[in-house]
Amino acid sequence: MQNFWANAAYSLIPTILLGLIFWLVMRSIFRADRTERKVYAEIEAEERARFDAENAAAPRSATREP
Repeated sequence: MQNFWANAAYSLIPTILLGLIFWLVMRSIFRADRTERKVYAEIEAEERARFDAENAAAPRSATREP
């Protein structure tokens, strides 16, 4: 009976370890993606604010047609 439990453990441990490694890799990928999206949104907001400030300060053209 002791040999059965050893075989069962040796059969399950590699599967559990591979599942754990897969989970850790996917978790790190999702966290990196979330962080990159957050940083990209911050940069995008700064660029939009700068663009709006530059366009608001620039004089409008006098040759504007109705």
